[in-house]
Amino acid sequence: MSLGLLGTGWALGYVAGCILSATVVARVGHIRAFGVLCSIAAVSMLGSAILITPWTWIILRGLCGFCFAGTAMIVESWLSERTEPGARGRVFGVYTMVNLGASTAGYMMLTLGDPSGFFFFALAAIFYCLALVPTALSNTSTPTPMVSVKLNMRALWHNSPVAVFAVFWVGVSNAAFGTLAAVYAQNVGLTLTAVAFFTSIPILAGAVIQMPVGLLSDKMDRRKVLLGIAALALLADLAFILLAPEGRPLNLALAALLGGSIYAMYPVIVAHANDHAEPGTAIQISGGLLLTFGIGSIIGPTVAGWAMAEVGIRALFYVTSAAHGIVILYTLWRISRREAVADDDKSTFQPINAGRTSNLQTAKLSQNVQPETPQDGDRVVPPNTAH
Repeated sequence: MSLGLLGTGWALGYVAGCILSATVVARVGHIRAFGVLCSIAAVSMLGSAILITPWTWIILRGLCGFCFAGTAMIVESWLSERTEPGARGRVFGVYTMVNLGASTAGYMMLTLGDPSGFFFFALAAIFYCLALVPTALSNTSTPTPMVSVKLNMRALWHNSPVAVFAVFWVGVSNAAFGTLAAVYAQNVGLTLTAVAFFTSIPILAGAVIQMPVGLLSDKMDRRKVLLGIAALALLADLAFILLAPEGRPLNLALAALLGGSIYAMYPVIVAHANDHAEPGTAIQISGGLLLTFGIGSIIGPTVAGWAMAEVGIRALFYVTSAAHGIVILYTLWRISRREAVADDDKSTFQPINAGRTSNLQTAKLSQNVQPETPQDGDRVVPPNTAH
């Protein structure tokens, strides 16, 4: 239960960071805000190695989630401003691959030492401190302030009910699995190296499958593509439950199937919502879906952690299978109620990093929105030139 609450604390902090970071930057500027957030993140990681109690860790994880969201938004707004519009898609693709590669490397570092010791906490703090160096030495001007999006959740629901409904349940399943996958792997007897692979392979599988899924969704009803992905995810969930795998090969194979499915859902949902969007509302759509995904991410680890404590370790997949089953049923119902969007009216599919590491600046960058000309409904925070 406590481990699930750690994931909930991180998600709470991350959602808060997505909402409040633009205000922090408006007050002190990009460089100062980045320095403060990196410093606080390093402190929270070192504090976790010193204050070893569940509730302290939950608070520190929330603080770390807030800082992670803020630093990511600052970096992405900087990339957005310094890149020509024609090259922004390529830059975003490289950024996504670097992000995924670093995430995978982080999981694999578990094999370098004892995870119960001080080493990994110190290493994470060192990386955040090193991130301060290039920004502190930079002599470039402060970027244009980040966007602060006014969200209209009622309009978002009217625009695409299936996107709002599905992204909530995808948030539940993705956050539950992302938070507690290592706990499951350790409890079924996998070695430390196998645990590292079990948590990193799903991310890689999700990255690899995004483009084929995106191309397919550009050629047919995206809701049917979402159905297919959710069905594969449900198949993996049921295999974990019914086959009860204990060996390394089957666990890793099912983790790849599940990860490839669950981490491909978010960009398909965003693309489907944008198919129905009015011109000039792309950021509002992406921001609203991100907030809904975040709410699901808050709930998922708590419910899954409680279920694993009360029922058993495989209850993690009871939660994820329920979420995927609900997505399938609701999507089937919506397909019977609304015609598919014509191919000529579809938006362009954009690969998006796993939703939990997306934010409003990711949405702006992926939609090729120029900082100098914010969309209707966006409020640009007045600049503060102080470094």
